[in-house]
Amino acid sequence: MSIIVSGIRLPFDENDGAAVAQALSLCGLTANDAQASIYRVSLDARRGKIDHVYSVLLDGIDQEEAFAAQLQMPSVRYKPCVRLSPQIGTAPMEHRPVVVGLGPAGLFAAYLLARYGYRPIVLERGEAIEQRDQDVDAFWKQGIFRSESNIQFGEGGAGAYSDGKLTTRINDPLCDEVLHILMEHGAPEEIGRLAKPHIGTDILKQVVRNMREQIIAWGGEVHFRTAMTGIRQQGDVLCAIDVENQSIACEHAILALGHSARDTFFALHRQGVFFEPKPFSVGARIEHLQSEIDRALYGKHAGHPLLPPGEYNLSHRENGRACYSFCMCPGGHVVAAQSEAESIVTNGMSYHARDGKNANAAIVVSVDPSDYDDGTPFGGIAFQRTLERRAYQMTGSYAAPCQLVCDFLDKRTSHRFGAVHPTYPIGTQFCDLNTLFPQFVHEQMHTGLSVFVRKLRAFGAKDAVLTGPETRTSSPVRMTRGREDLSSVSIRGIIPCGEGAGYAGGIMSAAVDGLRAACQIIESHQQPKNLE
Repeated sequence: MSIIVSGIRLPFDENDGAAVAQALSLCGLTANDAQASIYRVSLDARRGKIDHVYSVLLDGIDQEEAFAAQLQMPSVRYKPCVRLSPQIGTAPMEHRPVVVGLGPAGLFAAYLLARYGYRPIVLERGEAIEQRDQDVDAFWKQGIFRSESNIQFGEGGAGAYSDGKLTTRINDPLCDEVLHILMEHGAPEEIGRLAKPHIGTDILKQVVRNMREQIIAWGGEVHFRTAMTGIRQQGDVLCAIDVENQSIACEHAILALGHSARDTFFALHRQGVFFEPKPFSVGARIEHLQSEIDRALYGKHAGHPLLPPGEYNLSHRENGRACYSFCMCPGGHVVAAQSEAESIVTNGMSYHARDGKNANAAIVVSVDPSDYDDGTPFGGIAFQRTLERRAYQMTGSYAAPCQLVCDFLDKRTSHRFGAVHPTYPIGTQFCDLNTLFPQFVHEQMHTGLSVFVRKLRAFGAKDAVLTGPETRTSSPVRMTRGREDLSSVSIRGIIPCGEGAGYAGGIMSAAVDGLRAACQIIESHQQPKNLE
């Protein structure tokens, strides 16, 4: 049990010890009365100055809850120490649970099941991270595309080739559990104290591998290059998962498919699994010089060794539709993220150091089911595919269409780059992105970009570059779950999970959803005795 003292604001170049001392003083304590440490720290560059804002953790105080209540200070609160500890259920379980997909949701679900002795069988259609790295590199450098091993498919999921951002809008106590697990398997300890933690794709890939090896050490199985082809059921109850040439008997399967498993969505729908369309967003990646973003945010302090590469989060809503920045990658790279041949998809990625020359982010516009309704749950997939294939047709190759922002706003094709050169690894070709997107998308992007210039001066750089399209911001479908538990509304025993199921929006929320899915199995059933 602990006490958290929050809202301690100090100049960014002040040391952490000053925050600890201020927290103790605020509570009327000395260093001998409590063990004090930094719990969270964030950077606030608003209002013309740059501060660190701290939350300090105080331990070792008698009757912490009563002590915090007695102080009657909004900035001081009691924090119970909560670590995930599900109670094993009593219902018999004949077969081992199956986890389909080894992205963040599936990885954390399988990890927890293995830790509690349920020896999950994990099916991943793509490659292990070691081979996947080679396949991604071959695509980026040589244009050799593999439909089952790419940015979207393979161990670690799409998150393994991202910034490794762990920020989330969910306020769930399991977020701390996710951080603990990641740190136990090689993530930097700083993620436990930063308000906007990130791991970086270079470190995250090793963390994923370490977690997989632990799952196997605890008795789980991980099968790569093994795609689920369907399900078997008795009435409305799951009894097996089909893969090529065999069926795996199971009462429970966590389907953590990822947002790009389109063929699997179609197959499950044909077999009676209920899907519904959901909103998502599309747009393009924007790149600026990171130094210009830093200068806009930090002013005269830009480049100071104590300041991280600058980040931004911008949004504007007009006429019921949003345009916003998404997945901002300081010092990062725009990457080729398609999962289907003869299509183009962009995404953003940063290494842990975030020391690249450019900053990038997606500038996207919200798309509602009413924008693509075709009478099926999968109109959003058709909408995405149209953009992805049109982009390929515009360039005639895997080179991505790009345009200077000033030319995009003026609806003219660019002819030369300025100081900003695109980082998309397969190359780019100048095109008019206005002709790529539907009218409502490019018009809302125009409006948003014009507003963002007023919020962050660097957005007005004439040589900023747009590369597109960005279409995989989130799943365009939801595999609807029941109201009382996480099981599918149509087939008992199936637990849709993570981004692909429409219940998460990033690494952290997907990991939390995976833990909750595993808990549902653990808290309902005994450990299975059948090893088959």
